[in-house]
Amino acid sequence: MTALNPDIKIISRNAHPDSSIGGGRTNLVGLTRSDISAALIAIGTPERQARMRAGQVWQWIYQKGVIDFSLMSNLGKDYRALLAEHFTIERPGIVARQVSSDGTRKYLLKVAGGHEVEVVYIPEKDRGTLCISSQVGCTLTCSFCHTGTQKLVRNLTAAEIVGQILVARDDLGEWPAPGRNPNIETRLLSNIVLMGMGEPLYNFANIRDAMQIAMDPEGISLSRRRITLSTSGVVPEIGRVGDEIGCMLAISLHATDDETRNRLVPINKRWNITTLLAALRAYPRLSNSERITFEYVMLRGINDSDEDAHRLVQLIKGIPAKINLIPFNEWPGAPYRRSSNNRIRAFGDIVNRAGYPSPVRTPRGEDIMAACGQLKSATERARKSRAEIAAEINPTTGATGH
Repeated sequence: MTALNPDIKIISRNAHPDSSIGGGRTNLVGLTRSDISAALIAIGTPERQARMRAGQVWQWIYQKGVIDFSLMSNLGKDYRALLAEHFTIERPGIVARQVSSDGTRKYLLKVAGGHEVEVVYIPEKDRGTLCISSQVGCTLTCSFCHTGTQKLVRNLTAAEIVGQILVARDDLGEWPAPGRNPNIETRLLSNIVLMGMGEPLYNFANIRDAMQIAMDPEGISLSRRRITLSTSGVVPEIGRVGDEIGCMLAISLHATDDETRNRLVPINKRWNITTLLAALRAYPRLSNSERITFEYVMLRGINDSDEDAHRLVQLIKGIPAKINLIPFNEWPGAPYRRSSNNRIRAFGDIVNRAGYPSPVRTPRGEDIMAACGQLKSATERARKSRAEIAAEINPTTGATGH
C-alpha cells in the first residue's frame, strides 16, 4: 500500500463548509448579485438601498477577500452586526496542502457533507493558473484519468466552485492591501482552467454562475478569455458555453478513431468524434482569435503514432484550433505509460507542419502527485492504513488506547 507523501501538510483552517456550522445562516459566497439583494431585503434592508448594499458587500467578498462583516468599514456598525446575525462568508476548508519543487501548489479541500476535492495552482513566468474541480468524483471513467477511478458523489455548488478560487487567493496572499488599488496589484492567479475533478458540462448551471462571479469587474475580475472550460464532449451543452459563459473552450480528445476513444473516453460511445466535431464547427465563438484547444494526452503505443497525427490533422481541418500535447502523468496502477520525448516531438512536428500550434505541456508537480485525483486517493489510503494499524493494536475495538 502506498503511504501518504510525508511532505503533505494536513491542515484544518478556514470557515467550515458545512452549513450547520453557520447556525442556519446563509452563505453569501456563490450567490448572484440579485440573490444577495433579495437576501438583504429579506432581513429588512430598504429596497431602494438593497442594490447599493449588495454591491458594497460584493466588493468586500470578491475584491478584498474579507470574511468578517465587522471589517466592512463603509457599512454602519449596526448594519454589520445585522449581516453577521443572518449571513456567513465561507470557503471550503483546507485538508491538505502541498508545494512542489517547481512551485506548483496542490490543495485537498473539504466541502459540505465531508466530501473532498482537489485544486491545483500552477505558477508560470507570465501567469498563474488555477485548475479547479466541478464535481466530487466523476461519472465519465476515462481510463487514463485517476479521477475516473473515483465514483461520482455529487455536483459542486456555485459557492464551492468560487470558494476554490478564494482559498487559493487566501493562500497566495493575493488580496490587495488596505488602501491599494486592486487593479495595480500583481495577479498571481491570472487564469482559471476547469480541468479538475469532474465533467463541468454535467454541472453547467453552477459552473456558469460561478464563472460569472469570477468575471465580474467589481470583484475577482478575470477576463473571460483567461478562463478555459474543458469538456470530454457533452455535445448538447457545448453551444451554451459560448452563449452563456463566453469563456475559452477545450476538448479532451485524446484519440483519432472511435474505437480508441471509446476505450479512453467512454462518453464517445454516446457522442462520437463525428458528432463532437460537428458541434465544434457550429460553436458560436469559433474564430481565429478564439481558437478551440484540443487536449491530447500522449500514451505510448496507444494514440501516439504518425498515423494518429495525420488523422488528427484531417479531423480538425477547418476548425481554428491549437493542440496541447500532454505527456501522460503516470499514477500508481495506471494502465498506460507516457510516450517517449522523441515520439511526442515527432507527433507534434506533423501537427505543426499542418499549421496547428502543438505545444507540449510541461509536466508540473509530479513530486506532489499533481495529476488529478492523486492527492485525494493518497489521503484516503493514509487514513485507511491508520485504521488498519489501530485494528491490529486492538482487534476487538480498533482503539489505540489514546
